[in-house]
Amino acid sequence: MKVSLFVTCLSEMFYPHVAKDMTEVLERLNCEIEFPAGQICCGQPAFNSGYLQDAKKAAKQMIEAFEAAEYVVTPSGSCAAMFKEYPSMFEETDITWRKKAEGLANKTYELCQFIVNVLGVEDLGASFPAKATYHTSCHMIRLLGETEAPFKLLSHVKGLELVPLPNNHDCCGFGGTFSVKMAPISEQMVDEKIKHVEETGAHVLIGSDNGCLMNIQGRITRQGKQVKVVHIAEILNHQEEGGILHANENRNGALL
Repeated sequence: MKVSLFVTCLSEMFYPHVAKDMTEVLERLNCEIEFPAGQICCGQPAFNSGYLQDAKKAAKQMIEAFEAAEYVVTPSGSCAAMFKEYPSMFEETDITWRKKAEGLANKTYELCQFIVNVLGVEDLGASFPAKATYHTSCHMIRLLGETEAPFKLLSHVKGLELVPLPNNHDCCGFGGTFSVKMAPISEQMVDEKIKHVEETGAHVLIGSDNGCLMNIQGRITRQGKQVKVVHIAEILNHQEEGGILHANENRNGALL
């Protein structure tokens, strides 16, 4: 099975280890990986800010970049959801681009979605002994409608004690440009999210969107908290062989 990676801006610029973990996980699942060089920003910041024409330019670039892909997989529920928005950006009279956009939307998956729903795999043989909780990001559950895949995968991670996050459906306050335009409100929202994380007693917060994780980690760091924030790809790629934990150790501050 051939998989084209949609790495996303945040992974490329700030979290390359997440892209690496995603690649290694998919390769272990016998996927043939390719990286279309023409990919850019998905256009979500412009789209959410009301700049439709600018967003359409980005959409056309991405549609062409992934046109030959069999499957498109990304480590971001938010960016996957943006691809699902593409068809609505083109008028019904613009038949060519609308059909191309629909084609891309139909073959795009967030990482956990792809592993569980397409590959039919739930146990990746991962091991991560820690008490953790999971942040259900807004785009993942509300726009993609994905509420089960991450939990199915995490339930098979050896040594991982996953505890429920109170008010887990609440937004972390990121929302892309929202956190910039409405900073005081965003700050209160992320503070509330961190308070609920602390209530769980978890040492690790796991998520499937680097945007949310960046926002939460930034606030945790400023508050001097000790909770570790990691992407689910890092957990799924954490292997135990011969009693020794491998992968991701001390890499850009990732994991342990």
